[in-house]
Amino acid sequence: MNHPQKLFVAVLLSLAVMTSCMREQSVRAAVKDSKTRKAAPDFSLKDVNGKVVKLSDYKGKVVLLNFWATWCGPCKIEIPWFKEFETTYKNQGFAVLGVAMDDDGWEAVKPYLTDKQVNYRVVVGNEQVSQLYGDVESLPTTFVIDREGRIASMHIGLVSKGDYATEIKQLLEGDKPAAVSAGY
Repeated sequence: MNHPQKLFVAVLLSLAVMTSCMREQSVRAAVKDSKTRKAAPDFSLKDVNGKVVKLSDYKGKVVLLNFWATWCGPCKIEIPWFKEFETTYKNQGFAVLGVAMDDDGWEAVKPYLTDKQVNYRVVVGNEQVSQLYGDVESLPTTFVIDREGRIASMHIGLVSKGDYATEIKQLLEGDKPAAVSAGY
């Protein structure tokens, strides 16, 4: 292959890579229709101060319920987003509730919360709560719960910050259909 052919192939490959990264994307909330949502199972677990926390205490708020662990790489990516959401939306009836699934419990979780300056409530989960939520096996697993205490969406694994923000805003605004944005 001569130089002009190599250059042509290189340009084509570059364009292919660029266009695959720039393809038009739509932001669509994965929020279920309010008529099909099921009640989020209630539970009672203790927070870092030993206070009992019930999910039902959050009724009337939009809740991002996040099952995570200190050793989970994708969880470490999401935590700063969740801290930001807590700060941005808490005065609008929103709360983040973390359920740490570390085998070492508070021994591992408490120093992590301090180190990362987590500004939302965290409880240590157990097998019973995991089973209530479909036997949580993959972390992170996150449920977005509407003001009536029903599961509006569920995500297994890392989800984009924008997807979470879209869902939170939709639920805070009263479940009006989210606007779909096309492209950049």
